[in-house]
Amino acid sequence: MQSVKRLVSRRCRQSLIQCKRSLSSLPINSSADDLQHEVLVEGRASSRIAILNRPSSLNALSTNIGAGLHKLYASWEDDPEIGFVVLKGSGRAFCAGGDIVSLYHLINEGKIEEAKEFFRTVYSFIYLVGTYLKPHVAILDGITMGGGAGVSIPGTFRLATGRTVFATPETQIGFHPDAGASFYLPRLPGHLGEYLGLTGEKLSGAEMISCGLATHYSHTEKLPLIDDELGKLVTDDPSVIESSLEKYSDVPYPEKISALHRIEVLDKCFAHDTVEEIMDALESEASATNDAWCNSTLRKLKEASPLSLKVSLRSIREGRFQTLDQCLAREYRMTLQAISKQISSDFCEWAPSSLEKVSNDMVDQYFAPLSESEPDLDLPTKQREAFN
Repeated sequence: MQSVKRLVSRRCRQSLIQCKRSLSSLPINSSADDLQHEVLVEGRASSRIAILNRPSSLNALSTNIGAGLHKLYASWEDDPEIGFVVLKGSGRAFCAGGDIVSLYHLINEGKIEEAKEFFRTVYSFIYLVGTYLKPHVAILDGITMGGGAGVSIPGTFRLATGRTVFATPETQIGFHPDAGASFYLPRLPGHLGEYLGLTGEKLSGAEMISCGLATHYSHTEKLPLIDDELGKLVTDDPSVIESSLEKYSDVPYPEKISALHRIEVLDKCFAHDTVEEIMDALESEASATNDAWCNSTLRKLKEASPLSLKVSLRSIREGRFQTLDQCLAREYRMTLQAISKQISSDFCEWAPSSLEKVSNDMVDQYFAPLSESEPDLDLPTKQREAFN
């Protein structure tokens, strides 16, 4: 048993390195002075640009960054001189999500309240983006994972490029797709959302525009032209902004190895009710066709946390019938159940170590109400109506 635990812990560390290879060990609560350098602001004719500026950390989100962005966005929304907002990242990433390394240390050091604050802050900002009263443009030029997708996909426009790499890799680190993922994943064509959420497989910019995760696609070389075009606009009209983005849009095609070219097989396998049935269907397809995609997908599922797989599948299925605020509130409850370690020490431990050892009760506990002393995520739903 100890050898299995060492194996999965090593696998988790490898996943962390792959997902966040360049993350620094900066604390998740940085200082106000740090924030001035970590979120840069540029003013244009009638727009504002927020630039995530932690390139050495792949622009990973911290509590202060989330709070700072929320404050900026709220002030810009109230300013009649500002027509729309642009969000982008510096370096080779748009945003690789939450600072998983710092979160892992907080949880292991018992600093649960600080971890809760991070999730509350980021989820609240995501809700603000999803209900923003002005057009929002996210330039996804580079790595866009987890929370990075969360702070962009609920907005009006998402511009993907040839450098874009999207993923929700949470099952590979013993977690669940969060930051609104249970809202947007089940709204993708067929059962593509289940596939992405369970395997953590990457999508290119071409695949993002093809499946609807992105609204526009342009070659990276055109970004300076787009930046200049948007900077000259004096408008709050989404159709005007859309026309400007379309002016420099390209039509990409997913590569032949893309899962989008196997959507019929994908739907057939991932339409099943349980993770076990999904894997059995993939096994049958692999045996009948010797398809490399089926074998690769099976390998991904076998590398993931068994508990995370079951929790994530249920989360995505429930999210199909919930609004954004309902998904974020449920994800927050699930997250608190996960980091409390009362159900399992699964965050990078793979406990239980196999699907058959994951009981229905364990999964149910992730979706159970919080204790009376633990407040739910407080979102301003009466002031800002969520969408379906």
